[in-house]
Amino acid sequence: MSDDEKKLSVTQAVNEDDEPDEWDKRIFSTGCSVENAKMTDCYYNTKDWRACKKEMEAFRECWKRQGNDQRTDTKDA
Repeated sequence: MSDDEKKLSVTQAVNEDDEPDEWDKRIFSTGCSVENAKMTDCYYNTKDWRACKKEMEAFRECWKRQGNDQRTDTKDA
């Protein structure tokens, strides 16, 4: 499946529902929803995260590029 097909698939999945659920809203807000979809699809197909290193690295790079590191910084309670 090409990148354009993936984007269309993600968009169609959201459009099939009346509203995106909380998970959809959160992953779309990261700017890395396409990379996330590729990563989870890889795991679904292989059942082995070790086989998905390329997808995981692409997601990690997107996460940093979008400035999402601040979203997940741990803070002292």
